Amino acid sequence: MLHVRDLHAYYGKSHILHGVSMQVGKGEIVSLLGRNGVGRSTTIKAIMGQVHATGSVQFLDQELLGHKTYEIAHKGLGYVPENRDIFPTLTVEQNLILGMKAKQAGRAAPRWKLDDMYRMFPRLKERQNTQAGVLSGGEQQMLTLCRTLMGDPDLIMIDEPTEGLAPKIVELVAEYLKELKHRGVSVLLVEQKLAIALDISNRLYVMGHGQIVFEGTPAELKANETVRKEWLEV
Repeated sequence: MLHVRDLHAYYGKSHILHGVSMQVGKGEIVSLLGRNGVGRSTTIKAIMGQVHATGSVQFLDQELLGHKTYEIAHKGLGYVPENRDIFPTLTVEQNLILGMKAKQAGRAAPRWKLDDMYRMFPRLKERQNTQAGVLSGGEQQMLTLCRTLMGDPDLIMIDEPTEGLAPKIVELVAEYLKELKHRGVSVLLVEQKLAIALDISNRLYVMGHGQIVFEGTPAELKANETVRKEWLEV
């Protein structure tokens, strides 16, 4: 579904990604792990056309590099940024409605409706008429995830969804990610909490110094103490 080959990315003259290659198949949850500053978020931004990049990024057999971010989103690729990017003066429900795409000819009915969002996160239902800017951090994270889903993506890339959240909300987010898989949505997850990634992922990549240094299953990463100590553990 998503094939990234020899991806290089730059911030000005700074060369951040050095030949990243990875893929996400249909219905997979794939986690991208690594310490802060190794290029995980830059990888997602490069895929979404937000930073200068070279190489190849193909989604559903279409090349994405060179396209604008909104064009990439319309091809069925969703993105949940780490900074959430909610619309603070709009209500919860207005934020969710803004995430919806216009109906396209030949496209099946969307997989997600407002009721689905409220069922997964009842707190959003309680706050549906509240301005998003006064929500807690956990509530804003729920809202951002759900708003992206309302666009009915085939693959969703999520950057650090559990950062700064209370343990109970972290559990909710993990269940949410499993629900995506059950509905046929592929997931590329940037996550620092190794336990969550090992629990929900089909495959994992580990990054170090702007490159992929490990690819394998959760069982293979658990068994590879050298990789964990060198590239993940503090």
